[in-house]
Amino acid sequence: MNLIGTPISELEIDTALVFNLLKEQHPDLSHLPIQLFDNGWDNAMFRLGDRLCVRLPRRKVAATLINNEQTWLPIIANRLTIPVPNPYRFGKPTSNYPWRWSILPWLTGLTADREKPNLNQAQLFASFLRSLHLTAPSNAPSNSVRGVPLKERAIVIEKRMRRLETQTNLISKTIKNIWHEALNIPIDVQPKWLHGDLHPGNILVKNGEIVGIIDWGDITSGDIATDLASIWMLFNNQNARQKAIAQYSMSEQTLKRAKGWAIYFAVTLLEVGLIDNPRQAIVGEQTLRCVAEDETANPEINI
Repeated sequence: MNLIGTPISELEIDTALVFNLLKEQHPDLSHLPIQLFDNGWDNAMFRLGDRLCVRLPRRKVAATLINNEQTWLPIIANRLTIPVPNPYRFGKPTSNYPWRWSILPWLTGLTADREKPNLNQAQLFASFLRSLHLTAPSNAPSNSVRGVPLKERAIVIEKRMRRLETQTNLISKTIKNIWHEALNIPIDVQPKWLHGDLHPGNILVKNGEIVGIIDWGDITSGDIATDLASIWMLFNNQNARQKAIAQYSMSEQTLKRAKGWAIYFAVTLLEVGLIDNPRQAIVGEQTLRCVAEDETANPEINI
């Protein structure tokens, strides 16, 4: 089996590099303590003092994503109903580091895979999605793997499903039926702004409340069902999911596509997680169980 885990960084990114970049481009901040916080698929994150963080692409493909974040997030940030890390300073490429990078405000909280939001956050989260999902301009960034017709991702995900079937019983007949139905549902809404990667690792929770939405590198225009998949990734309680769905007020077609996108993210997180990221594997497993639970409990009525 050709299994692929978390992508390897194309550059060595450490505190010494961050210090040198700050000293050269933002010397007024270079005295602040620097501590590695996390290495994601696309970016390395360093805590900078108490109130800031530095985000640097780990791979060439992520360089374009951070450019999009720097350009577009400041334009939509003020209308969003949950705080986001609107860029504070921008960093430029140098001879030692080839891409743009960002200094962001530090948002407190734990990611939602570490601390689950309270059930009463479901409607607040749906309201956030509505505040985000407004019509994007014609020059909004495109993304070949987010917001697109789900059929365009079918080959990749179905290969992952087949591999997972040899390792787990989570790829059930119910999951396959939901997936195949979603593939044939036409997009019935105009393209809207999307976060694009709204899994629990990009949602911050503090004392049960959702307090931040981070990592906007996949910001794009497209099918809102991509973001709505987060309802099944975030809320393990069926009643909370139903409240979020009702608060958002989506069409039946969009709901079915959203379940398909939830399977898309779940399968990806589960397979990669089983290789080298147990937290992601748990999110993937729980998401598949939630999607299946909703279908099994009420196969004909979705809201």
